[in-house]
Amino acid sequence: MTDAVDLIDIDSLLSPAEIALRASVRSFVDSTIRPNIAHWYEDAVFPLDIVPEMAKLGLLGMHLKGYGCAGRSAVDYGLAALELEAGDSGLRTFVSVQGSLAMSAIHKHGSEEQKNEWLPRLASGEAIGCFGLTEPTAGSDPAAMKTFARRDGSGPDADWIIDGSKRWIGLASVAQVAVIWAQTEDGVRGFVIPTGTPGFTATAIEPKLSMRASIQCDIELSGVRLPAGAALPGAKGLRGPFECLNEARYGIIWGAMGAARDSYQTALDYSKERLQFDKPLAGYQLTQEKLVNMALEISKGTLLALHLGRLKDAGRLSPQQISVGKLNNCREAIAICREARTILGGNGITLDYSPLRHANNLESVRTYEGTDEVHALILGQHITGIPAFR
Repeated sequence: MTDAVDLIDIDSLLSPAEIALRASVRSFVDSTIRPNIAHWYEDAVFPLDIVPEMAKLGLLGMHLKGYGCAGRSAVDYGLAALELEAGDSGLRTFVSVQGSLAMSAIHKHGSEEQKNEWLPRLASGEAIGCFGLTEPTAGSDPAAMKTFARRDGSGPDADWIIDGSKRWIGLASVAQVAVIWAQTEDGVRGFVIPTGTPGFTATAIEPKLSMRASIQCDIELSGVRLPAGAALPGAKGLRGPFECLNEARYGIIWGAMGAARDSYQTALDYSKERLQFDKPLAGYQLTQEKLVNMALEISKGTLLALHLGRLKDAGRLSPQQISVGKLNNCREAIAICREARTILGGNGITLDYSPLRHANNLESVRTYEGTDEVHALILGQHITGIPAFR
């Protein structure tokens, strides 16, 4: 990074291998995503043809070990998420849904048969996965889910039959496998469902003002019949999906700073070139104050992400610390992107420049995997010892 972006020399805290990994992902973003993202966003297209390229870089399930996964560190994964989201939040979200949600659920909670069947295919990009937790009336309160799985018989080999609906499920209409969470008589369970199973229907949600180069769907489950072995044996209760959500939330901590950095860099470059009243915008005090405030928050947010990544690699990252990062970095990133747009003036509302696209995308990032309010309540309970969710 240049000194204009990395004010406090965060690069000095990274190893040569980490810097090399970051450079490879940044090169992919520069060559494949940046030249195309404006028209992908405008046309609401998710570019499936780049999935094999992501797989070759080891980005799919990159922090998981075995089964064809790259087995990289949490910091490596975070650096990759940052660079991908500097390109676009929707494309970083693909890596998150695939790796931190669908693959993570199978890796953490699946049987060996489930792992061997799906993880190598998902890591190679041969298959795409999705993760169905949120419902039309159960977003921040997944315990209120109505999707229900019942046994068709009394023996341990009895089939499962699932009925219900899910909403805002990334990639569902292009996925080959879905991890679906449902209530059962024994509490919440997860199920691995090939999307070609009769009764499973995924429909893309359109139109959208955010995450346009990504896919979010409604899922209907109508009498979906599954064998007994479709249930994730290691996941019982809401702890199962929450462990996966924490993996995705961790990636967001880094990714949001990528969107912020790209918006800041765009505004900085523009301000040096755009002349008003016979001098560059960068030469005015008000513009410099905006740029300084953006650079400070990016430095702090990236340092926070790195610290949390080191804790994760050491096995010491707690859920409330993830909430600190997700709440702070999403909140600051969206403010940075909006402020960057002001420096661009009227030109900033076009797709020639990235800040408003990033800001619009971050409206989704700020909402999914826990809203600001949910993370504030998680931290409020941690600080006071008093739960205030209800």
